[in-house]
Amino acid sequence: MAFGRGNKGGSSGGGGGESTSSSSTIVDNDPTSWIINNELANFVLMNTNEIKYMCMIGYTFLHGCKVFKKIDGNSSNEKKKFSAYKLITMILACTGGGILVPIFLNTIPVTIAIDAYPIAILQSRSVVSHLSAITNALMVVFYETIRTYVVTLFVGLAASTIAPSQFSFPVFGPIICGTIGGCGGAFLPFDKGLAPIKDGLPPPVFTAFTGATFFHLFTHYTKNGNDTGIPFVDDVLDQLQIDAPKKGKVIVALWFILYTFYLNGIFSAMASAPIPPPPVLKVVAASTKGASTKTASVKTEKKKRK
Repeated sequence: MAFGRGNKGGSSGGGGGESTSSSSTIVDNDPTSWIINNELANFVLMNTNEIKYMCMIGYTFLHGCKVFKKIDGNSSNEKKKFSAYKLITMILACTGGGILVPIFLNTIPVTIAIDAYPIAILQSRSVVSHLSAITNALMVVFYETIRTYVVTLFVGLAASTIAPSQFSFPVFGPIICGTIGGCGGAFLPFDKGLAPIKDGLPPPVFTAFTGATFFHLFTHYTKNGNDTGIPFVDDVLDQLQIDAPKKGKVIVALWFILYTFYLNGIFSAMASAPIPPPPVLKVVAASTKGASTKTASVKTEKKKRK
C-alpha cells in the first residue's frame, strides 16, 4: 500500500480558522498558478464556446487539407472529384479516435454525440492546399488544441472507467485510449490495417503516445498525491497539485504545438520571411534622381547661353 503526499492545499481538521480557508487563498499560495493564469492557457483550455468552435473548425479544416491533398494525388480520376468518398474519408480522419475509444469504453462516439463536429466538417469541405507560414501556424494551433482536448479527455475517461488490475491504478489502458484518441483517424477505414505505421511511427502517433503517457502519470501523481519515490519529482508535483489537470493540458498542448511547428519548418519559414525594404531608401533614391536631373538641366542652360 503506497503512502500519499496528501493534499497540501487544505487541512482535514475540524473547527477553528483552518476550516474557513477559501479556495482563493489556496490559489494565491500556488507558486505554479502562472501556468493556467494567462491568455495562452485560456485559449488552449478552450474556456469559452467561441474558442472551442473556432478550434474545431481549424481542426477539421487542416484534416481536410491533408485528406484532399492525398486523395487528389492519386491517379484515379474518380477520386479527384469532390464526392461522398472524400467527405466520408474526411469524417473518419477527423473523428477516428472519437469513434474507436468510445466503442472500447462502451460510450457514444463523438460523431453521434456532438452535433458541432458534422457542422464543422461540412464548413471545412472547401480547403486550400497552400497556406502561408503564418496562416499554417494558426491552423496548427487550432488543430493541436482540439487534439489536446481529445487525448486528455479519453485518458481521463479511461482512467475512471477501467478498474485497476496488477497495479494500484490502471496504467496502460488510459495511455492506449489517449493515444488512439489522438491518432485513430489514421487507421480508418479499417482496410488500411497497419499501413500507417509500416514505414515507422508517424509524428501524430508519437506525440499522442507521449502526451497521453505524460498526462496520465502527471494527473495520477498530482491529483491523488501518490509518491513517485523520486524526492525531486515529488517536490515539483507538490507545487503542481492545485488545478493539476488544467496545468497538464496546457503542457500537453504546448508540446503538441511546438513539436508540429518544428516538424513542418514553421519556425524557419517565419524567420526567413522576406522583410520589405524601409521606405526611407525609396525616398533617398528619388531625391538622388531629382538632383541629377536638376544638374543636367543647369548644364543645358549654360550651353544655350554660350
